[in-house]
Amino acid sequence: MSQKISTVVVIPTYNEAEHIETLISQILYFQPEFNILVVDDDSPDGTGRVVDELSKKSDKIKILHRSKKSGLGKAYLEGFNYVLSQNPPYEKIIQMDADFSHHPRYLGDLLNTTQNKDISIGSRYIPGGKVLEWGLNRMMLSYIANLFIRLWLGLKVKDCTSGFRCFKREVLANIRLETIKANGYLFQIEVLTRCLRSGYSFKEIPITFVERKEGKTKLGFYEIWEAFWGVMRLRSRFL
Repeated sequence: MSQKISTVVVIPTYNEAEHIETLISQILYFQPEFNILVVDDDSPDGTGRVVDELSKKSDKIKILHRSKKSGLGKAYLEGFNYVLSQNPPYEKIIQMDADFSHHPRYLGDLLNTTQNKDISIGSRYIPGGKVLEWGLNRMMLSYIANLFIRLWLGLKVKDCTSGFRCFKREVLANIRLETIKANGYLFQIEVLTRCLRSGYSFKEIPITFVERKEGKTKLGFYEIWEAFWGVMRLRSRFL
């Protein structure tokens, strides 16, 4: 009989009221034993209130309310620190987006991969992975960015900027999260770099990434600029 594993999915949100209830129901459909932690940045559209109501109906659903929008990295740090503080502890911690660009059907693959590896990564850029509904400019930007990150930091991961990952608990507990200053998309790169420089093993699994249907992407010029210079600085810290 397979061992029951305690797993939590951490989801940062900002203005995802139209999607969050469906996403949560889909997560629990595919993985009914999982817990879910939403970290909401005081969404003006009431995302936090939607999750509050859901949490009253299920003890599998929890929410952290943050007082303002202060970036993806800070939201993840607060979420990770919260789940690491829980007792009994979670054995596996998954991160994913709230807009269905990461489909819940892949959660089982991510979890199963960490039976033999410390980290699993949902990858767009290995055989079987793909991206739907991106224009050529966005595809080229992402491809070139990942190539630059791999070469500059000496990483072997094909999709260094993926935000769909599963970690064994000890990985996040041991990479000194409290010292991470990066925010935005640079946070994903710094966490990955710390994990791999600490000697943790990884495996990428192919996913189909779908551009969000409603609203607009949160990737802007500032995030791109911050990530570029942040990656430049990371090399001196980790190599």
